Amino acid sequence: MSEEGAPKIDGLTIAGLARGVRLREDAARGQTILLAPERALALDEIAVAIIKALDGVRTLDEIAAGFAQEFQAPKDEILNDMIAFVREFATRRMLELS
Repeated sequence: MSEEGAPKIDGLTIAGLARGVRLREDAARGQTILLAPERALALDEIAVAIIKALDGVRTLDEIAAGFAQEFQAPKDEILNDMIAFVREFATRRMLELS
């Protein structure tokens, strides 16, 4: 555990949607929504791509490497951004970590 009891999140972290959390298309608004019990978040294209990649099997490092190749961007920058994203959504109890 890191500071304040938060779990350590790094390139070896494996993340997936928490139980009861679903990714849904809102056709009326033209948005993708992350639905959780009693809450919902509208996501931008980047967040949708990350959520879809968090399959509960691959590590963040593996996912970042795939994104780096796909988007021709530095893997370390992608990984750092993904770690911040996963930390925020895990804090909101929308992702489970292992």
